[in-house]
Amino acid sequence: IIKDIILKIFCNVIGDVQRIHSRKRSPEERRKKIIRHQQSNTRKKQHECSQCFKTFASPSALAIHQRTHTGEKPHQCSQCGKTFSRISSLKMHQMIHSGEKPYHCSQCGKTFSQIWNLKTHLMIHSGEKPYQCTTCGKGFKTSHELRIHKMTHTGEKPHQCSQCGKTFIQMGHLTTHQRIHTGEKPYHCSQCGNAFCHISSLKKHQMIHTGQKPHQCPTCGKSFRSSEELRIHQRIHSGEKPHQCSQCGKTFIQMSHLKRHQRIHSGEKPYQCSQCEKAFTEMDKLIRHQRIHTGDKNITKIHDICKD
Repeated sequence: IIKDIILKIFCNVIGDVQRIHSRKRSPEERRKKIIRHQQSNTRKKQHECSQCFKTFASPSALAIHQRTHTGEKPHQCSQCGKTFSRISSLKMHQMIHSGEKPYHCSQCGKTFSQIWNLKTHLMIHSGEKPYQCTTCGKGFKTSHELRIHKMTHTGEKPHQCSQCGKTFIQMGHLTTHQRIHTGEKPYHCSQCGNAFCHISSLKKHQMIHTGQKPHQCPTCGKSFRSSEELRIHQRIHSGEKPHQCSQCGKTFIQMSHLKRHQRIHSGEKPYQCSQCEKAFTEMDKLIRHQRIHTGDKNITKIHDICKD
């Protein structure tokens, strides 16, 4: 009887051990179970957009994202009426009106309204360009600059003007272009009241009042109000003429010079006198012509013409 009891206990123990081993999972199975568990918990926390299926950690983040689909911009600037989808974007915009620039470069003293603009600026001093184009090898300071640059290779221009059909790589370029149709000039000089289509045009204009020309040519020492003016000037020294006419092969230092030249081939004369309807290929020629009607010898060159 004792032998039967011992045998029965032994068999029960063996059975328990076998069941434990049969339930034991391999390390790979355990890893997969943990991942499934984490994914289950993550799905519970995520809020999914019904239109693009992108997920967000909170309902408020999802609601802000959905404005990209609806076009809703509930936050309006009280000074200029411009609207924004995020309150943070409105606050950053308001710094344009207030002139507030709390972020300072410790190397050159330049100030910025946004911290990431300062971080990008610091790369000018370091020479760092961590984002490289795989097509041409050109380097960029930000991933955004690289993404925009890549469109020059693909020919992609996703932003189209609803009035004339012209397309643009960046939304900002489209917004600026549309001012040609609306006549809007939102940037005003506080000293003389002149209005401009572009913020860059206003900044350049303001240097007329200050006399500031911070960009100096290292070859001849000539100074310029903008880095773009300096870059174009340096082509005089290098002999570079990157803009070529597709009809006659002639090359030019500036794109504006090429466009002016192309009117010889097309016969286009976009600048028309309002008094006698005579037309001209260049704005300067129209201004000189208008002196015939006005007798004014002091007509100055127009500083801000909205560019396409």
